[in-house]
Amino acid sequence: MTERVVVITGATGALGKTAAKAFAARGDSLALLSRDQPQLVSMVDELGLPEERVLARAVDLTDAGAVHSAARAVEATFGGAHILLHLVGGWTGGKTIAETDPQDFNTMLDQHARSTFNLFQAFEPQLIKSGWSRALMVSAPSASRPVAKRGAYAAAKAAQEALFLTLAEELKEQGGTANVIVVNSIGVEKKGTGTTPEEIVASMLYLCSEEAGKINGARLPLY
Repeated sequence: MTERVVVITGATGALGKTAAKAFAARGDSLALLSRDQPQLVSMVDELGLPEERVLARAVDLTDAGAVHSAARAVEATFGGAHILLHLVGGWTGGKTIAETDPQDFNTMLDQHARSTFNLFQAFEPQLIKSGWSRALMVSAPSASRPVAKRGAYAAAKAAQEALFLTLAEELKEQGGTANVIVVNSIGVEKKGTGTTPEEIVASMLYLCSEEAGKINGARLPLY
């Protein structure tokens, strides 16, 4: 499988960059979404892809209008999207529910749940139209097994997972899948305390293969 169009959110983060390099290396075109325009410019330069294979947009994913605008740009540039990698991160915790600032709760819902809802509203039609699609996110065990002092994060990730698993049901008759990769943490410094970006992306590459077409609505533990 080559020449798919891959939309990557959180593209300028460690995991997003690793994913972009891996999918570009196998011949896919990339739509890179991030809030950080200067880092996007630097990333495009580093990738060194032909102009017709890369689109970079600075987007606030909590802004539904901006997300729809990015989706229209992807369709105008590439004809549509085949793969959606939603890799925006963000965590807050360390406080009981009673101690949690309501704004922290809202921030977690925005980063994880609202961003996902906006993405699916804008890109699900393209995934369905493609006749072959994949959608992936990274979650944490606490989304299904909450622990103390992580209530805001756990609730937001649980909502995000629910949206992904709903998408899995909506894509399954349209040649598509949606799955969740679960890690305790992303081990950017490779000290053995978390799952490395390379390990996560290796799983993504498999889940985005033809051979993984029967894996849908799964929570894949990588910890």
